Amino acid sequence: MEKTLREIAEIVGGMIEGDADTIIKGTAGIEEAKQGDITFIANPKYIKHIESTQASAVVCSPEVSADSKVLLKVENPYLAYAKIIHLLHPPMKESGKIDERAAIGENVRLGKNVTIYPFVFMGDGCVVEDGVTVYPHCFIGKNVTIRKNTLIHPNVTVSEGSVIGKRVIIHSGTVIGSDGFGFAKDGPQYYKIPQLGIVQIDDDVEIGAGNTIDRAVMGRTWIKRGVKTDNLVHVAHNVTVGEDTVLVAQVGISGSTKIGNRVILAGQSSTVGHITIGDDVIVGARGGISKDVSSGQVVSGAPHMPHRIWLKATRTFEKLPEMRRAIRVLEKKIKDLECIMKSLEGGNE
Repeated sequence: MEKTLREIAEIVGGMIEGDADTIIKGTAGIEEAKQGDITFIANPKYIKHIESTQASAVVCSPEVSADSKVLLKVENPYLAYAKIIHLLHPPMKESGKIDERAAIGENVRLGKNVTIYPFVFMGDGCVVEDGVTVYPHCFIGKNVTIRKNTLIHPNVTVSEGSVIGKRVIIHSGTVIGSDGFGFAKDGPQYYKIPQLGIVQIDDDVEIGAGNTIDRAVMGRTWIKRGVKTDNLVHVAHNVTVGEDTVLVAQVGISGSTKIGNRVILAGQSSTVGHITIGDDVIVGARGGISKDVSSGQVVSGAPHMPHRIWLKATRTFEKLPEMRRAIRVLEKKIKDLECIMKSLEGGNE
């Protein structure tokens, strides 16, 4: 697909500096782009490449200038470029057919234009709405509901009773609805607590590859609208994740934690169970959340603390060997002074 820069500008709401009739055929990074491509600058460190790039046009912020380049200036270059990628590289249109090698159970209700690839297993009583696509080697358990225009990539497991909303994307290797980690102590042994709840995933959620989202003991584990998870994220039983929250790679959330809206948990951060994290909280990478966090805070470290304090603490850490040597010197001086004082006291007697 190709578009003029004028057509693209109308879609993303940008201002053109240069030839508005420039033909754009593709997208590429600023160092790899060639004639016919459009690229972007969102990070100031890439401005140095603007004169050398071979791209036909550059998406940038309003303050960027380059006399020799055609520029498309927007307030949010990263967002605009994402929209341009969707425009120039529309998703593949699926067949809308059920492959004969898929195993479909009894009393399954399938909507219009549903695409089921080979070697999908779908249990009894499932409801699959219009426009859903399920790729090969997926297991869909009994009585699962999958709403309109959801895409499930290969090798995904969606266990019985789960509810998947509209326009959800689930990437390969993810398990939705595995048993929560629940055991009661029985002397030296452990007695399994049956996990009788479900997982509910609301509309416009994207789940990364290799996620595990456990079913609730009772009730539901709830991933609310617009949540985005990176790869290798674990969400334990009865957790609630609020709207538009982002969980970055290797985040682990313990059972019955409640996470507010628009929260960001950076890579490898984790929580203890049965706590509440308020709206708009940011947790730094490898942060360990040990108690409730009120809305709007930025925290880091394990156990967590305000981010500014954590920065000071980390700057102090590298100075500890030097401080240790200084303390030893001071200790020796104090001992020497104590010896002198004792000898003086003895002379006075």
